[in-house]
Amino acid sequence: QVQLVESGGGLVQAGGSLTLSCVASGRTFSNYGMAWFRQAPGKEREFVAAIGWRGSTTYYADSVKGRFTVARDNAKNTVWLKMNALKPEDSAIYYCAAEQYSSAQAMARSNLDYWGQGTQVTVSS
Repeated sequence: QVQLVESGGGLVQAGGSLTLSCVASGRTFSNYGMAWFRQAPGKEREFVAAIGWRGSTTYYADSVKGRFTVARDNAKNTVWLKMNALKPEDSAIYYCAAEQYSSAQAMARSNLDYWGQGTQVTVSS
């Protein structure tokens, strides 16, 4: 019932910034917690950030805390991941994910209900 489309990936130098967007289908976007994950070649999928279905709380992986910000606009059915002070180890395919009535912290797991196709982020040194 929910389709997710990511965009905004690209090539950026270390220390730079990039903002990713995820647009969701449907009219009940506000009922879903939203999260960002990433996967680099040869590595496991990794949790990055999440925002709860009420939009009142956020949760971040330690590796990105203080550098990345997740936000949502329910009127636009959109969630953003604002990435600052990028490092080469941030290079990965970034995916957005959704699960109904999920809190931010509860979304730090791999078996969420809905996933986008991903967008590539490459950080050069």
